[in-house]
Amino acid sequence: MAEVLPGAEPFEHAGGPVGVLLCHGFTGSPQTLRPWAEYLAGRGLTISLPRLPGHGTTWQDLARTRWTEWYGEVDAALGSLAARCDQIFVFGLSMGGCLALRLAEVHGREVNGRPVRGLVLVNPSLAPDTKLFLLAPVLKHVVRSLPGIASDIKKPGAAELGYRRVPVRAAAELPGLWRITARHLGEVTQPVLVYRSTIDHVVGPASMPVLLRALPESQVTVRPLPDSYHVAPLDNDAQSIFEGSAKFIDEFIEEQAR
Repeated sequence: MAEVLPGAEPFEHAGGPVGVLLCHGFTGSPQTLRPWAEYLAGRGLTISLPRLPGHGTTWQDLARTRWTEWYGEVDAALGSLAARCDQIFVFGLSMGGCLALRLAEVHGREVNGRPVRGLVLVNPSLAPDTKLFLLAPVLKHVVRSLPGIASDIKKPGAAELGYRRVPVRAAAELPGLWRITARHLGEVTQPVLVYRSTIDHVVGPASMPVLLRALPESQVTVRPLPDSYHVAPLDNDAQSIFEGSAKFIDEFIEEQAR
């Protein structure tokens, strides 16, 4: 097994009866969402932030994995969280947002008898926006890697622990995940809060319409991030995401208690 990079380790916190699963993005690592996870842990929530297979090690390691393995990791983490918590929320960044939606499609409103209450997505990736992902199924036969997409961050001095190269074979896996998720979006019944950066150099304009066409307007709330690029949980608007997602949980629980 490839050695995990320092800082890319998974994170867990045992808190109260409400749990949050956080899913990081393609070529990234748990480091990207660690501040968000720690903020939520500080509010007494039980947290699970797994490391997806092939991530947080080397791009060559990622090239040997498939999207079903990435999904399998978050699915197992969700099941573990359900064994410890009474209520669950699922958060995700970029491809992690797509994985979060797929979890909601597969499991519906509950996992092992525990309710999945809602989703919070940051710059979710649901469709090919660049030539890399459009051509990856063909390019994988002739090119091993291309320049990386990590650290799309506006904030000076902030950096994402991600790969400098994108393994084309792994990039060719994404269309399969996008297709099956987009096909079943109508099966998502939970409220969805989406944070979308005004300028995003990784996820372009094709993804949001896929989500908004599939779900009723009353089910989805979209909030702009005017001062952040793609990796918003490490960028200037991070605190707004942290506080807004915590409020999303609090309001839902208070409503259920009435």
